[in-house]
Amino acid sequence: MHHPGPPRFLATGERTELAPRDPNPDATYAWRVADAPPGSEATVGDDAVTEFTPDVPGRYLLGLDAPDGDHLLTVRAFPASYEGIDVSGGSGTAIRDRDADDGPIDYAAQERREGVARPRVEVDAGVAFEERGESESERTGSAVFSAVATPNPESALDADDLSVTFVVDDRDVASAVETGRTNPRDALRVSEDGRELRVPLDAVPDRLRVHAVAVAHDPDGDPRVSVADAAAVVRGPSAADDAGGEAALTPGAPDFETVRLNQPPAWTREASVYEIFVRTFADADEGAAFDAIAERIPRIADLGVDTLWLTPVLGHDGKPHGYNIVDFFDTADDLGDRADFEALVETAHDHGMRVLFDFVANHTARDHEWFRDAYRNPDSPYRDRYEWQASGEPGTYFDWELIANLNHANLDVRRFLLDVVDEWAPLVDGFRCDMAWAVPDSFWRELRDRVKDIDREFLLMDETIPYIPGFHEGMFDVHFDATLYFQLRQVGRGAEPAASVLDAIDQRAEIGFPDHAEFLQYIENHDETRYRVECGDAAAAAAGAAIMTLPGVPMVYAGQEIGQRGRRDAIAWDHARGDVRDRYERLLATRREHPALGPAGDVSRVDYHVASGDLSERPIVASGDVHPDDVVAFRRRDGDEELVVVLNFAPADASVAVEADHGERDLVTGERCIVEDADGTERIRVDEVAVVSVAEE
Repeated sequence: MHHPGPPRFLATGERTELAPRDPNPDATYAWRVADAPPGSEATVGDDAVTEFTPDVPGRYLLGLDAPDGDHLLTVRAFPASYEGIDVSGGSGTAIRDRDADDGPIDYAAQERREGVARPRVEVDAGVAFEERGESESERTGSAVFSAVATPNPESALDADDLSVTFVVDDRDVASAVETGRTNPRDALRVSEDGRELRVPLDAVPDRLRVHAVAVAHDPDGDPRVSVADAAAVVRGPSAADDAGGEAALTPGAPDFETVRLNQPPAWTREASVYEIFVRTFADADEGAAFDAIAERIPRIADLGVDTLWLTPVLGHDGKPHGYNIVDFFDTADDLGDRADFEALVETAHDHGMRVLFDFVANHTARDHEWFRDAYRNPDSPYRDRYEWQASGEPGTYFDWELIANLNHANLDVRRFLLDVVDEWAPLVDGFRCDMAWAVPDSFWRELRDRVKDIDREFLLMDETIPYIPGFHEGMFDVHFDATLYFQLRQVGRGAEPAASVLDAIDQRAEIGFPDHAEFLQYIENHDETRYRVECGDAAAAAAGAAIMTLPGVPMVYAGQEIGQRGRRDAIAWDHARGDVRDRYERLLATRREHPALGPAGDVSRVDYHVASGDLSERPIVASGDVHPDDVVAFRRRDGDEELVVVLNFAPADASVAVEADHGERDLVTGERCIVEDADGTERIRVDEVAVVSVAEE
């Protein structure tokens, strides 16, 4: 189906890319503005992949004439609420057009500067029946979509000050009409408070998706609009298998399932990631790396992680990082053949581990056959598959002269990349999407629907630095948290107080991420220096504990767990530091045993005091006392369990009094961690981390 996908929610002046899905490069596609608000002069281009920018608030209908028929797409435009902010694109579409030296736009800094306070919304679906008589035929029902709108934490507004805008998915409207059902838009009813939308079941096709945004009405300016959320009602268990997202049977309605479309897979709530830089992880002969990695999987599993992220495994140009790809459909010769790769994945699965494939969609290597033919050859059939600079060189970013940016406006490129998705997605459990910020969001939306329609538990994780809240809107499940990474580095350097890591966590909601978004927490990876090299062993121990005890999905970069110092060097397994590995095993076990430490657990600040003597500046003075800025304490809560976590980035032990009743045993070590001052004040003794129960054991 060539329909361009879900409805779009935009600010006036914000550009979005439009593209037919599952494209046939030889077919003809034509766009038009089928309907627009009064006074609009917005237009679309003549190309199959084009752009649209709403110019006045209101509802637009964009038409796509495609080989499989005519399709309509709703665009709901709101007044621009980001005056002074670059809204030419809140996604990779615009970032691609920026000067390479500028790097990604820091939306978080811009929103804080302008005081923008985006609300959040969560949409749930269900089925309700009304009894109008004694017979089954008199029992009528409705699909019910309810929205919970939440103000931004930085906003002075209450939930009652927010409104909700619902949009029924155009694809499902067309499906209902084609099958002779009532048009869902003609039959829907919205509750008086605007928080609930109902559609009679006789107007529900095989799948009915409803999207919604929360709108904060600022009396002093334009409205602030949330990241959209969506849910679906699906007919029958067999149809639900194709729904994508997280599904649940609706009580009293066995013929229907409900699906939260933007909810990360359930398994990510307890996930912990282990990144493998495949070319130096194991000492292997040419072509034997996959086998060597497979041999180490039992040891990796014993660490306590459950998800492997493998850096690119495809044919490349010989550079050691593997991101300059020349063959998207076969594995690299230096690693092993496809059968070896499949055996590696199977071994991981046998040990209860999932595997993430590093998916590169922005570029090819300059050694790729397309580029070799197209370079300096304007008549090449591959010429339009790349971006080109006026100099005749390919588009690229930063100083990456060995890659060439693909032109995603070319249907051959889109068809090619979708074929790559179809080739590898069935073998693995998710994609880590390289340079997600540099690829148009229309492509990511299509990729998500494509893989989730087959397996709703398939994980999509974006490398977008800095992160962008809009990338959780029908694109990704888990987001790289480079903000927390940077803040942990600042703390480790002594440049910022340890309490600032909580500011990094708070920022997620402050800039508009919904509560159900999840984040990859890391202190190092294949692109960064090892934390301990830059900040020292003590800070590295505390930072490693931070990513295990703050809300998110923790990641260990191979070698981190044994004290490795080289970023991409061969792992020094023979010189492993057992104390470091033991520490990570304990932290991962503690996180598994205490759900309050996971992504679903609440985090809040707690008052604390550090017994530090007379200290006025960092770092540690000769007495071995700890400066208060080297310590942070916070609460984690999930259901009936409540914990206090204390982190200490200093080389010396800290004694910390926490204003909360708590137990005496550190849940990480299992040992008593309470000391008393001369005046009888009880304090928690902390090496790098202590986790204690709030209720006395």
